[in-house]
Amino acid sequence: MKINTITRTGGAAATLALLLGLGLSACGSEDGESANDSGSKTSETSESMPEETEETTNAGAQTFGEGCKLIPADGAGSFNGMSTAPVASAASANPLLKTLVSAVGQAELVDTLNSADALTVFAPTDDAFKKIPKADLDAVLADKDMLTKVLTHHVVAGQLGPDEVAGEHETLAGDKITVEGSDEEFTVGKENAKVLCGNIPTANATVYVVDTVLMP
Repeated sequence: MKINTITRTGGAAATLALLLGLGLSACGSEDGESANDSGSKTSETSESMPEETEETTNAGAQTFGEGCKLIPADGAGSFNGMSTAPVASAASANPLLKTLVSAVGQAELVDTLNSADALTVFAPTDDAFKKIPKADLDAVLADKDMLTKVLTHHVVAGQLGPDEVAGEHETLAGDKITVEGSDEEFTVGKENAKVLCGNIPTANATVYVVDTVLMP
């Protein structure tokens, strides 16, 4: 507040002092009201902030299966971490899926999977790949066309929850895959691959971790 100083004598000076006193008093009152208003607004804003929900704080709340205990509790590879990333990126943070992630990169499918609108992915663990004889696995990994066909055989369009996943589905490889079971017990494909941890959310896909590699 800028005050122009006016030099007066006698009664004029007394009048000025009185006016200044009243002005300062009014400013103090306005500042107090402003502070009160600010405090009230802050309180109102705080009260109107939405509370965090179960869905936003625990992305693993709807997952199932004995293998879910192997998912890290914190970090990018946790349920919360994976839920915010597209599926290929989410898998790359999960310590159970290193071989799968390496194969996806070798087949140059990372961008394809990450940019898809909605997918369901049956993701074999590292132990699942170890079931394949090394010579056979090396041959598949060395053949990009075959590797692409094998990997896309694990992917179907749409995000399928536990109440939708059972049945026959067309894969991105262009063939069919059958899921059998209900509730929290499912097997996938002619290999009867067991779902170890199901209904894992990512930003654009639902993932079912399986114990066997599915072959087209």
